[in-house]
Amino acid sequence: MLSEADAMKTHRSSLLIDTHNDVTSFTVEDFDIGNSFGKHHTDIDRLKKGGVGATFFAVYVAGKYADSNTAANRAMQMIDTVRHDIVGRYPGDFVLATTAADVEAARKKGRIAALMGIEGGHAIEDSLRLLRDFHALGVRYMTLTHNNNNNWADSSGSPAKHNGLTAFGREVVREMNRLGMIVDVSHTSDKTFWDALETSKAPVFASHSSCRALCDVPRNMTDEMIAAMAKKGGVIQINFNCGFLVKTPVGGKASATLADAVSHIDHAVKVAGIGGVGIGSDFDGITCVPAGLEDVGMFPALTRALMEKGYSESDIRKIYGGNTLRLMRAVEKAASLRDQL
Repeated sequence: MLSEADAMKTHRSSLLIDTHNDVTSFTVEDFDIGNSFGKHHTDIDRLKKGGVGATFFAVYVAGKYADSNTAANRAMQMIDTVRHDIVGRYPGDFVLATTAADVEAARKKGRIAALMGIEGGHAIEDSLRLLRDFHALGVRYMTLTHNNNNNWADSSGSPAKHNGLTAFGREVVREMNRLGMIVDVSHTSDKTFWDALETSKAPVFASHSSCRALCDVPRNMTDEMIAAMAKKGGVIQINFNCGFLVKTPVGGKASATLADAVSHIDHAVKVAGIGGVGIGSDFDGITCVPAGLEDVGMFPALTRALMEKGYSESDIRKIYGGNTLRLMRAVEKAASLRDQL
């Protein structure tokens, strides 16, 4: 029988990187991430309890901001809430990170690495100059779409408009490669995914998606997509949203458990290999969380469940952060090589 001590030893040995956390949607409205009695999924005490070593905080820009031509403004506000309300307010707990080396350095200092990923390509307002500006401010991935199509890419949440990526959309991907910004294919249509995978010279990832074979919704990825992404060095970061783990009955209410999250991780490993799977919880961006995995403090329960499933300490270290660090380094290397051309 697995002892609690053995489970915690494995958990503490892992550098856990969550590639998608939406608590920024609340900190930008003055929620204090140092408040341990908040109603949200994320705060400093629970991040520490959960052994989270690094978090990509979402620079989420809802589609309504594109409609009002204020998408870039909103992106700047969301970047500021990471830099000011999280890292600036709690420098003893967080450090801003932009590279794999930064993440590892933060770990050695006992601090949580805070990274940023833009959610919604409309944030750049069709400008490569704005893309470069966001990179300069520390953004290290961009989800090409959100639930809405933009002017250069189709979303899984809207009827197709462009048949995937437009010519400018491919320019965006190439510029992200040059900058060293991860191309994120969560939320994109299947055709946009395939276009991005074909265009990108660096590995891509899905920052918060799960497996369509287990839960047939457009936001999830097919086995073919998962395998193709992994073949090019990419990673599927498993999303904990109940509705992406278990298909919601018509007229019913979404519900899921820790075991369902484990099933998606296990299925993705079978398809992609142990090197192609990570964690992108979507905490604070979802309303239904799995029973037994309700917030960022519950990650030790996931470690125990994976060990009981037969995963080794080495396997878990890869899923929790090793695969993401390897992908980050590959993206950084591809950027440096392009700069030498």
